[in-house]
Amino acid sequence: MEHIHYDHILVRYGELSTKGKNRKDFIRRLTNNIRAALAAYPQLTYEQTFDRLYIHLHQTPSEGIVAVLKEVFGISSFSLCLKIRSELQTIVQTGYQVAMELQQGTFKVETRRHDKQFPLTSDQINRAVASRILKESELKVDVHQPDLRIGIEVRKEFTYVMAQTIRGAGGYPVGIGGKALLMLSGGIDSPVAGYLTMKRGVEIECIHYASPPYTSSSARKKVLDLAVSLARYQGRITVHIVPFTDLQLAIYKHCDESYAITIMRRMMYRIAQQAAQKTGCLAIVNGESVGQVASQTLQSMQTINEVVKMPVLRPVVTYDKLEIIDLARRIGTYETSILPYEDCCTIFTPKNPVTKPNPQKAQKMESGWDFEALVQQCVDQMETLVLYPDSQDEDDLF
Repeated sequence: MEHIHYDHILVRYGELSTKGKNRKDFIRRLTNNIRAALAAYPQLTYEQTFDRLYIHLHQTPSEGIVAVLKEVFGISSFSLCLKIRSELQTIVQTGYQVAMELQQGTFKVETRRHDKQFPLTSDQINRAVASRILKESELKVDVHQPDLRIGIEVRKEFTYVMAQTIRGAGGYPVGIGGKALLMLSGGIDSPVAGYLTMKRGVEIECIHYASPPYTSSSARKKVLDLAVSLARYQGRITVHIVPFTDLQLAIYKHCDESYAITIMRRMMYRIAQQAAQKTGCLAIVNGESVGQVASQTLQSMQTINEVVKMPVLRPVVTYDKLEIIDLARRIGTYETSILPYEDCCTIFTPKNPVTKPNPQKAQKMESGWDFEALVQQCVDQMETLVLYPDSQDEDDLF
């Protein structure tokens, strides 16, 4: 059996088709994101039509390109295809060649005739291709659940013949919905929240709170590794690391231990809002879900959330832990997230954190000391790194 060397990839847009006048922006953004994701393949060329993007491979092996395209948001599906002359004999021969990659099983031919001047109807083309395959192979037709769907798109100048539809990541192209700041801890939930935000077309930057010497360089590396995993969905990612130790120690000095987590989260939100405003982010994102953990009851969310004016997005708010873990496994962040390095939230865990904190009480505890100067110090001393999908360690980051 001869292996076919496909010469094009046909990309179908995702939810874009529903967007009237924004459509051009979506397609432009998606095409730019695809080009950026495939920057390692400079020999590729691109052709855009109203409902498709065609990537000309120019003899480049397709495996690496397919792996990259599966992770680009905004792609509904894509197919490897052959570009041939729009004449029946060539279409039948190519359809037969594609079918011969399958040695046994069932097939179906599906033709779309964009060129209505073509002398045969879609149905007649389907029959012509299918009868050649049936006559010269053991394959059988199954119109409902075939092992192989042979797609044929007849256009005026050329016809595309394809053998397999590969599912894309769906969603919207990253960046079309502005930018948000993800509170990235070392846990399982926040990288998943970042992934889901990007899937809706929102670009993310990350903010991480480090408390050296209580948090180790391993914990820092873990968070940067998580950010690198997320970077492959948008090409690169910016991470802001906040030196949180002084503020955290001050909280434990001035506040009741039961309120320490609540006050700490309020400080994190304040810092995140300032960092977001500095970096052009329009919302804060985090991995909170409604649960029984002290900081995840609705009363707790309300008390913590009241210190910021910008929207806080919580993509996993209604997910249970198993659903979040499944998604973390699928996007490749789970194994890094469960590494046993402490972050600043787990080190200073009080024995009996309050589950229903009172906003007035939190304000009263904060009013006794100058936390604003410490918050400002955190923002001023923030360290910013830019990471790429192939960043290995911090020496590579720049």
